[in-house]
Amino acid sequence: MLLQLLRKIFYTFQVLTLSSFCNKIAFANEVSLNIPKLKNITFTLFNYIITGQQLLQCGLLICLIGIMFGMYHFYSIKKLPTYSNMKDIAELIYQTCKSYLIVQSKFVIRLEILLAIIIFIYFRLIQNLSFIKVTIILFCNIIGILGSYFVAWFGMRINNYANARTAFASLQGNPIPMYIIPIKAGISIGTLLISIELFIMLIILLFIPANLSGVCFIGFAIGESLGAMVLRIAGGIFTKIADIGSDLMKIVFNIKEDDARNPGVIADCVGDNAGDSVGPTADGFETYGVTGVAIITFIMLAVKNINIQSKLLIWIFVMRLMMLVSSIVAYELNIFISKKKYNNNCIINFEVPLTLLVWMASLISIILTFVISKYIIGDLGDGTIWYKLSTIISCGTISSSIIPEIVKIFTSTKSMFVKNIINASKHGGASLNILSGLTVGNFSAYWITSTIVILMSIAYTISLFELNSIMSNPSIFAFGLVAFGFLGIGPIIIAIDSYGPVVDNAQSIYQLSLIETIPDINKQFICQFGFKPNFDKAKKLLEKNDSAGNTFKATAKPVLIGTAVTGATIMIFSTITILTKNFTTDLSKLSILYAPFLLGLIMGGAIIYWFTGATNHAVTSGAYKAIKFIKNNIKLNNQTNMASKNDSKQVVQICTKYAQKGTMNLFLVIFFATLAFAFTNPYFFIGYLISIALFGLLQAIFMANAGGAWDNAKKLVESNLENKDMKLYEAVIVGDTVGDPFKDTSAVSINPIIKFTTLFGLIALELALQISNASLRILLVIIFISATSIFVIKSFRDLCL
Repeated sequence: MLLQLLRKIFYTFQVLTLSSFCNKIAFANEVSLNIPKLKNITFTLFNYIITGQQLLQCGLLICLIGIMFGMYHFYSIKKLPTYSNMKDIAELIYQTCKSYLIVQSKFVIRLEILLAIIIFIYFRLIQNLSFIKVTIILFCNIIGILGSYFVAWFGMRINNYANARTAFASLQGNPIPMYIIPIKAGISIGTLLISIELFIMLIILLFIPANLSGVCFIGFAIGESLGAMVLRIAGGIFTKIADIGSDLMKIVFNIKEDDARNPGVIADCVGDNAGDSVGPTADGFETYGVTGVAIITFIMLAVKNINIQSKLLIWIFVMRLMMLVSSIVAYELNIFISKKKYNNNCIINFEVPLTLLVWMASLISIILTFVISKYIIGDLGDGTIWYKLSTIISCGTISSSIIPEIVKIFTSTKSMFVKNIINASKHGGASLNILSGLTVGNFSAYWITSTIVILMSIAYTISLFELNSIMSNPSIFAFGLVAFGFLGIGPIIIAIDSYGPVVDNAQSIYQLSLIETIPDINKQFICQFGFKPNFDKAKKLLEKNDSAGNTFKATAKPVLIGTAVTGATIMIFSTITILTKNFTTDLSKLSILYAPFLLGLIMGGAIIYWFTGATNHAVTSGAYKAIKFIKNNIKLNNQTNMASKNDSKQVVQICTKYAQKGTMNLFLVIFFATLAFAFTNPYFFIGYLISIALFGLLQAIFMANAGGAWDNAKKLVESNLENKDMKLYEAVIVGDTVGDPFKDTSAVSINPIIKFTTLFGLIALELALQISNASLRILLVIIFISATSIFVIKSFRDLCL
């Protein structure tokens, strides 16, 4: 009986692994993607004839201007005044965070070696490319990692400068500098990272041989994804271990927010930089690159006419340059209007100028989209293609404004959902607080996903009219353009995402500086800076600004995850195009009636649920160790007013250790699972990729907005503690500590996971299809699945309490 059962299981396994491999499949892949010669396409610019190549070479100059714009704001923030105590605290945070990033760089190198081995085996041994060509591909891959790492470091450093300067600015009692400093830091990061990413991609397009540039784009994008995934996941685990360890001490010892005697506070500030500055910056760099690579790949596969291919490629890159320029213009206009409107105000709602910035950037980008599209592709097809494609992109661009408005309904301090959490907590304590927060996440996932579906449906409808005259499967291209439009205000999205950690740490630095207790502080300020500090107003402004930062940090998350899903969609369909020989064979296997495809759909959801559980577990385990250390070492006697640097460093070491432990297992599961499922069956793998994207979208939105609502509920209660309702305060703190890993670890880490799996999966699938030996394939599947299972188990047991 047992023998018969084992035979059936083995037979089923053979069906899964061999059904699509009866014969070796020969098909075109990314190695055969030749970028057309752009110099054959000409345009008339100010009565001068210019080739497409020359036009994009001008784009290199725009990128350099964008880099200089970012660096200019970097140094302008650095030169702003701040008090010595605040500067010292900020420098301590920076030095600690720098040590963390150096440790992470060694970690990334180890993972890159593993990835480079697969890339080398595939391109050198399977595709038989020359050693020089493989070296160029690996170089582009490393450049992708270095790019993510550099912009992450830049983001951490400028935000660190902005933290202390914003804290100091609050003492003047004028709210407008408290808005300008963090948004200036954010736009500096946004323009610099997109300018660098676009500069590298233009170099690949213009100067690497046409028969190699396509695969170099893939290598570069995989490198970006690896760097972003590690920095995002590890940073997310680090920051939430520290945050929970710091927050729970408020309940245990009845101390205030950011009490300087708490050794976890410095680690919390480091985490805000490591997780909320480093992670989003690397993620934004990767998001912009991977989306572009996905669209380029699709154009090369779906458009057969060389001239149309060339024009669409030029158009895509010119549009990306336009998006960079439009964001800078919107930022400058917003600063001008904000100064005129709020310069004499004693207090402002910080959400208003941020909202104006987002809408202004979207409208400018949409207008320029139509104008430039008319000029670049006005003659394509029947003459209507340009405004149809512009409308499709605009669906994505306008979503960058609509989605934040929806997110605010669920997470803003004025939200009835947030107030419902507080009301539930008043009599139901932490239990009803958590249940009402989960409700917020579920409702928000419905509304935001529905909005994305509506916008993608509009894009799909437009794609039905005449687009099939220039390409195959235009609806998929439309979905990719929606993702492209999501990034129509890319620098602004990065800016509002960075705004939150700047104002959060500004509040912490204010408290850690102990500025209110310094003898003769008023005289010092009058002599040194020419004004008397207003401590009461400073604290109120910092609190309000932090609430706005929480809200807008939450609004950026669905936009980034939306690009991941729609970008992954176009890459998945590019893979399907290759696999089905341009949709001419095996279409019946892309159906739930085909068992491997259905099983792949189920498996993708399982991986997302494991992943969010594993990230939460890593935070929980690290937080347990951090809390244990803090409780044993915190000194609350009257002889000390600040935790020792050594104790603070110990907490940082705990956070770093558990961040690396958790990330290593998480990466290895994703790495080996991608190989295992790609080798199992190509249509099983396609179902798996689709499911990763769809489950990931819903899970990320649910967790991000639930966490954002819990966070702002706590902020509201903290700002009204005059009623001394400590039971309510304890309930909202508990809710916030649940929401912390939800929104800043699990939710945000799903984005790079989707993109890395999709990109690396393309190589993994092609590697599998090149192996014709059935026994070897089965052996590799067993090895990869075994490795996946081992590291899934280790992801719990290694961090078990």
